[in-house]
Amino acid sequence: MHVGVPKEIKTDENRVGMVPSSVREFVHHGHTVFVETNAGAGIGVSDADYENAGAKIAMSAKDVFADAEMIVKVKEPQAQERAWLKPGQILFTYLHLAPDPDQTRDLVKSGAVCIAYETVTSPHGGLPLLAPMSEVAGRMSIQAGAHCLEKKAGGRGVLLSGVTGVPPAKVVVLGGGVVGTNAVFVALGMGADVVVLDRNVGVLRRLGEQFGAALKTEFSTRESVTEHVLQADLVIGGVLIPGAAAPRLVTKDMLKRMKPGAVLVDVSIDQGGCFETSRATTHSKPTYIVDGIVHYCVANMPGGVPRTSTFALNNVTLPFALAIAGKGYAKALKDDAHLRAGLNVCRGKVTNKPVADALGYPFVEPNETLAA
Repeated sequence: MHVGVPKEIKTDENRVGMVPSSVREFVHHGHTVFVETNAGAGIGVSDADYENAGAKIAMSAKDVFADAEMIVKVKEPQAQERAWLKPGQILFTYLHLAPDPDQTRDLVKSGAVCIAYETVTSPHGGLPLLAPMSEVAGRMSIQAGAHCLEKKAGGRGVLLSGVTGVPPAKVVVLGGGVVGTNAVFVALGMGADVVVLDRNVGVLRRLGEQFGAALKTEFSTRESVTEHVLQADLVIGGVLIPGAAAPRLVTKDMLKRMKPGAVLVDVSIDQGGCFETSRATTHSKPTYIVDGIVHYCVANMPGGVPRTSTFALNNVTLPFALAIAGKGYAKALKDDAHLRAGLNVCRGKVTNKPVADALGYPFVEPNETLAA
């Protein structure tokens, strides 16, 4: 198969779909890999590094899309990239379609086969291609929040750890999944006063066993969320419903009653955000203030540490990408129900139910499109 790796063009995005070691694996299996020139510059990888791994260097993204049967990316295709997609061409990347009607419309119109990293499942019920980036974002959320709490950044002027005789900041983590677990890990390590809320008692039990008495856990209800958010110095939004838009847990009304200078970090922003006042920001302009509350809503947080993130992502995407290239998408998806869960749009049909429900498309079972 001819596989294409374009340079990412989303604002402040420096990750890349494949690293040289992944290219070498593809070439070893008989595939041809086209990498756009300078695609790896953001992670310190040169065109020569890719050529040494067996890649062919393409002079433009348009050339990559024209030559490739499968496109491997990191972030959702931007408008100009979507215009280059062809019927039957495979797109393997993060998509986050539920809050993005324009992208969904263009992918449906393209006739491409669009497989989303974030909805591929595992035998254990997790999201293996989302997990490493959630791990990165969860850990980054605390360091970003700690910075935003500084007075110069608009925050309360509170040190996360406190000091002798002065209590630490209160950190409230909404959601105990991968993002929440890693946020808790870093926040506790920095000495903060941490509480995590989740609607799954099993998740809370796991977190309690993992972190011990230093972590407070509470079942998530409207009342408990409100109570803790109003007391918080820093709130981390890490709630995820696979494929669907994130629930809005913190309302505008709650914002007005929070401590002035408190900080909200919305890691759920890729799925629309879990704060009512959230809107996507960039690494260049990461924050804005509403009613005296600092909002950090960077939509590609792991892009801030692109080298770490790219290698972590390649570790988990490589086996799936090789299966698609080796078997063809139809057989690869038929053979693996967990990969099949990643199929969001296929030849003009929406094949992910949460996306279809969120955006008003008819839902078509993936097996139906594959049989056709």
